[in-house]
Amino acid sequence: MSRGSPGLLGAIRIDIIRLHETWMEILFPRQLNPSRVLGKWMPETLPQKIGYYAWAAIGLPLVVIGYPMLLIGFATRFYAGKFDSAATRLGIIGVVLVSVVVWGGLTVLARIRLPFDGFMAVLAASAVATVAAGLAVLFSRVGGRATTVLLAYPAAMTALFLPPIVAAISYQPLGSIILPASYDLAAWILANPLRVGGINEYFHAAGNLETFGEDFGLPGLGYVLMWLAISVPLGWGLGLLVALANLIRPKND
Repeated sequence: MSRGSPGLLGAIRIDIIRLHETWMEILFPRQLNPSRVLGKWMPETLPQKIGYYAWAAIGLPLVVIGYPMLLIGFATRFYAGKFDSAATRLGIIGVVLVSVVVWGGLTVLARIRLPFDGFMAVLAASAVATVAAGLAVLFSRVGGRATTVLLAYPAAMTALFLPPIVAAISYQPLGSIILPASYDLAAWILANPLRVGGINEYFHAAGNLETFGEDFGLPGLGYVLMWLAISVPLGWGLGLLVALANLIRPKND
């Protein structure tokens, strides 16, 4: 460990303090990174003190819950930085070409070793992965935190989740593993998070996950839409956690 480093416990303490100061700054000025001239704002009157310390007490359990999520943000930022560094060296066209080479090689191998439906599954997955990876890099290059969070991270999650689903729809041996697990996950989501406010009733009325899309000649469309619906908010969530990590511990720290 380098000289002057706060150590693991010291770094955790600094992160928790900064996270709590971020919470305090929602209502009170100059709590996180106060200016050197004015300093940190502190309450003076009795009503100010009551509101200040009550808000601080409310934030303590939220910080305890939020710190593990902040660690996820740190980890996501680290690996996203590795990908972004590689993508910077390659460029958008380079990333697309690498994806084409990797997935193209798998597609050629599938054409030799697998039946036609398996080959088509890998080909479809290759197209999805290549397009999504290219969009993730493109959106990250456009600039701005909002664009990165709203578009780049969901595109990256799509590149991760959709190719195996597309392949599973077309290739029964793979589908027998992935699709039942996806169905069980969908059932759990409908019975738990989406039960709030009766949101799950809307999806129940939309039709069965396994048969949705067959009327349009698109069997398996329900699974694709399901994982798209998961990857987009998951990308938003990870992007927000990375933004929080950048706020609490800037990269130059």
